[in-house]
Amino acid sequence: MKLNKYDKNPILTAKGDSWEGLCVLNPAVVYDEKDQEFKMLYRAAGNDLTHYIHLGLAVSKDGFHFERVSDQPVLSPDPKGVDGGCEDPRLVKMGDYYYLTYACRTFAPGQYWRKDCEYFGFKPEFGPTMLINNNSLTSLAISKDLKDWKKLGRITDSRFDDRDVYIFPEKVGGKFVRISRPMEWCGEGFTNENPAIWIAFSDDLMEWGTPTLLMAGKEWWEDAKIGGSTPPVRCKYGWMMLYHGVCKKDGAYRVGAVILDEKDPTKVLARTKDFIMEPEFSFETDGYYNGCVFPTGIVVKDGLMYVYYGAADKFVCVATAPFEEFCDQIYKEGKL
Repeated sequence: MKLNKYDKNPILTAKGDSWEGLCVLNPAVVYDEKDQEFKMLYRAAGNDLTHYIHLGLAVSKDGFHFERVSDQPVLSPDPKGVDGGCEDPRLVKMGDYYYLTYACRTFAPGQYWRKDCEYFGFKPEFGPTMLINNNSLTSLAISKDLKDWKKLGRITDSRFDDRDVYIFPEKVGGKFVRISRPMEWCGEGFTNENPAIWIAFSDDLMEWGTPTLLMAGKEWWEDAKIGGSTPPVRCKYGWMMLYHGVCKKDGAYRVGAVILDEKDPTKVLARTKDFIMEPEFSFETDGYYNGCVFPTGIVVKDGLMYVYYGAADKFVCVATAPFEEFCDQIYKEGKL
């Protein structure tokens, strides 16, 4: 099963000479039943050397043609606070509220793809690891309307570089569930050689129990590292979740899918052996990270699955598949 890329991709590109004038990418998308709209939070940055990263908001009636809601971001970094950027949003709705997880660093990362990338922080001899290393951690924010946000703080251990973090859209067994990818948790002392996907549980979304290893890379296209991509979606077999894998040989980001047990998501029931999407077109192979398709948003509406992804760290794109048929094939071909 492959994802069908929209023939008019990319669906969102940089705009003007502003906070989103250089790149837009890695969107979180939900479908609002009340407004009957697809609503997208997208990562964006202008051409400043500090590379401050913001989140913008766009809406669509059909899931393909999006219009920006405002000429201002809905969430921005706090240069004097602990989040030097708001990166790679993932979004779920529980009850009346939207819950947003986003990656951040203490300082803006600079234009990381450049060989002469500058460092805009400072490095004391001792102190918090996130201050000294400017490593990624993940924070949580909450909103009722996707415009007015309350930042709640970090939900990952600040000693580790941990992104690709998101929560399930509902409790499982009375607990909140979190997916994460701590970069340092691999190699000596671990069963996984390379960075992998971990799962943890919580009573309140802020304090989390000890994570356990959910899955590690197995195939050639995911032999460098893997990480979670889109928040899980319920299907008849359990929870379907997309993830990304990176290959040592070419450094490309490709996409796989996994089905987790409905009542015990620590159990992997099925997993794709081959990738279901890879970089092919110029807008996916030529950008600020060449050779990258990076899903971060998913919507299932009227039996069709919409997968929203960043392309080459520069554009927003979408691909689709019939949801039930897609899950049937994952379960049939990838059952463990």
